[in-house]
Amino acid sequence: MVDRGVSVIVASRDAALRPSIMRGVGSAISADGTQVTVFLRRSQSRQLMQDIEAGGGLAVVFSEPPTHRTLQLKARQASLRPASPTDQPQLERYLASMQCELAQVGYGPEFAAAMLSAPLEDVVAVQFTPESAFDQTPGPRAGIPLDVPKTTP
Repeated sequence: MVDRGVSVIVASRDAALRPSIMRGVGSAISADGTQVTVFLRRSQSRQLMQDIEAGGGLAVVFSEPPTHRTLQLKARQASLRPASPTDQPQLERYLASMQCELAQVGYGPEFAAAMLSAPLEDVVAVQFTPESAFDQTPGPRAGIPLDVPKTTP
């Protein structure tokens, strides 16, 4: 679900516990399955990036538009880096996947493109290792923790 390309919402908080939140424009999971990368538009995410860099932690929600099946991943820390040309195929794959997801609920490809297209120089990659995971699908299981495999350094 993380790597497939579904709706991504990224959140953090400042020292006073005020939330910051932004829609991601892409997501990927590392080949070994231990690290997640979400992509944000830098120009729209200043407060969120500041909160992440200040150690505000991170919560990311991945949700399928047609079913509302939802996964939430959390981490106490994350790193930010500028997106690079090697990220471009991932961003394009994500956009194509979201166009398919949104088509299932009646939105054309232009809608997804308007919402998610971003020039590479405006994209920042947020990388983190999930520490906890939750089923956030609406219904009786919402909020139930999922097992996160432990990694050894």
